[in-house]
Amino acid sequence: MPKERPPQLDSPIVGKVIKVVSRANTRLYRATGGRLGGNWRIGAGFRKSVPICLLTTTGRRSGRPRTAPLLHVPDGDRVILVASQGGLPAHPAWYHNLRANPEVTVQVKRDVRRMRARTASREERAELWPRLLEVYADFDDYQSWTEREIPVVICEPS
Repeated sequence: MPKERPPQLDSPIVGKVIKVVSRANTRLYRATGGRLGGNWRIGAGFRKSVPICLLTTTGRRSGRPRTAPLLHVPDGDRVILVASQGGLPAHPAWYHNLRANPEVTVQVKRDVRRMRARTASREERAELWPRLLEVYADFDDYQSWTEREIPVVICEPS
């Protein structure tokens, strides 16, 4: 049963906090090759940490590189991401960026790969969702907190 949506999610500070924490995590991850910042212990991932990668997209308006630390699930040579943004009403900026330009870079620990990102089809999402919940069960809560369907993104070698 999903948890009740925290009222703090409606605070204008949430987006700013996410941005500051993401920038700090990205710097730490890059400096240590993912040794630090490469796993998170938060929410459902508190007891068993969740793996983090760095996704770099091209800003759809600025044209500049934009990097976000994200939970990921490896799937062979693919990397699976979830555009949850903690169940907020809008898609995260990185998702809009990769929709505009699907050529991305994904860093897992010290391994940096050029990839092409796409939104999973309904069938693919239905197949991947249970695996994503095994890694991070809070995705189900996030989905219940928003009216949008949270996209699952598949990054494939380019």
